[in-house]
Order: sequence, then C-alpha cells, then structure tokens
Amino acid sequence: MAHKKTSSVQEAQNAAKTLYANINFSSVDEPIKSIVITSTIPNEGKSTVALYLAEAAAQSGKRTLLVECDMRRRSLANMLGAHARYGIHAVLSGQIPLEQAVVGTPSGARFLDAEPRVPNPADLLQSKRFSQLVKTMEDSYDFVVIDTPPVGTFVDAAIVAAQADATALVIRENFTKRAEVLNALDQLRKADANVIGSVMNYCDAQSSEYYYAYYNKDGKRVKKHHHGSDGPEPLPIPMGAPTPAPAQPVSAPVYTPSVNPVNPAPVRGASGGAVAARGKHPSTNTPRINRKDGRS
Repeated sequence: MAHKKTSSVQEAQNAAKTLYANINFSSVDEPIKSIVITSTIPNEGKSTVALYLAEAAAQSGKRTLLVECDMRRRSLANMLGAHARYGIHAVLSGQIPLEQAVVGTPSGARFLDAEPRVPNPADLLQSKRFSQLVKTMEDSYDFVVIDTPPVGTFVDAAIVAAQADATALVIRENFTKRAEVLNALDQLRKADANVIGSVMNYCDAQSSEYYYAYYNKDGKRVKKHHHGSDGPEPLPIPMGAPTPAPAQPVSAPVYTPSVNPVNPAPVRGASGGAVAARGKHPSTNTPRINRKDGRS
C-alpha cells in the first residue's frame, strides 16, 4: 500500500512537470509570470494541481510563489503543513510587507496563505491594492501560482483571472458536465481572462501502458507499447497531441492530473478538455473587472 502511494505521488509530480512545460511552451516570447488554477465546480482537484504545479516550477530552479486565494475554503496550508502567522489580508491592509507573510515549503516554493474568515473576499480581490500585489509578486518571483475558488461557485476566480497572465481550468473526468464547463469558460471569457488550456484530473489510464504511434514501411499506422523491445523506436508525440494520464486509485489521497495541450482550441466537453480564447468585457449580468494592464 505504501508503495502504491509513493508511486501515485511520483506520477502526479511527473504530470505536473509536463503541465509546467506546456505552460512555458504556450508563451515563449512573453513568459507567463502568474497563472490562476481554478475549476468549474468544487471537488475537481484544482488545489492539488496548483500545489504540484508550484512544486514542479520550484524544482526546475524558478523562484516560485504559491498563493491561497480560495479564501472561502482554504486547503493549501493543511496540504503543505505550512501555517504562517500572517496572510494575504495582512499584506493588502498594509500591516506587513509581502516577504514577511510568505513561508517556505519542502519543495523550495514559497507560500502566501489567506487568513480564515476574510470579510468580503470579492471586494478585496477587486481592489487596487490586490492589483498592485499581483504586480509585486510577479516582480519578486519567476512564477506565481494562484489557487482560487471554482468559477461556478463564486465570482472570485474571474476577478483574479483578469489580473493574472494566464488561467488554467481543471476538469475532473466523468464528473463535470459539459454545460457547466461551457458556462465557466464563458464567465472567464467575459472577464477577459487569458485561458490558455485545461488540465484533466482523475483520469483512468495506466501509466505503464503508454502507447506511441509510428508508421511501418508500408505506411500503415501501428501502435507500439512504450516498453516493448520489438520494432523501431516510436516517434515522440507531437506538440498538440493529448498526453496520456497516469492511473490513480479512487481511494488514494493524491489525485494525478493529466495534461491537455494548452494551445487554444474550441471546447470539446469535459472528457476532452476545454480551452477558451481571449474574451470581451463582461455583460451587464457580470461584475465589471479591471485588468492589471489598465483595460476594463
């Protein structure tokens, strides 16, 4: 049992490294400094994805900051076992500077927690002080990962997504309905969030059974087991092709994300990932959100 748990953690770490690489590939000329990790509804594993993504970035040598912006249902501190004396509210209220509020983690990433029972989170996140804090975090760190509430639950995610360089939507396989994903993407699009891709979570596939396609001398497409010894070496999966997902036992405490390509594409439903293009201003039914670059 202990061996399976260790294996699951390693699979999650490998998937997070692939996710981090895809994020970097999505914007080579203008590197992404901050990214929001959110989901459509609760219990899709977004906080776990955010945690592993921050660890992958830190282990690659980047100065990384993981930020708790899910102020209504905090979870990162318990997952990390890191409890700070101060949090994001103390920083925004001017009580202490940013560096005095962040704490270290075993992976090397730094962590900014949120205090319990923060009053009016949406108003706080939409303030000019929060916009300035995002800029300060981007100036102080190479990569900032921000965990927010689900899009379909509170407006917080759309507000923060409008301030960050990019947003990734976590989708739990066979759990989230297509209509719900479309509504979440529409809300992010109206907020002018830069949704660069989706992360499929709770995927059912065996990590030891990756298959690669190659063509034989007759021009026929053949599937070859990655660990097989016969036949020619398989060609690497091209950019834009789906990445196989590691297996994850239902009872395991760590949920392994599989990574969908981050290249913008039309929405194909919850099982196939979802990607949104840049959107326009919010409608009259959606709170108007000011971006950090001055647009609104």
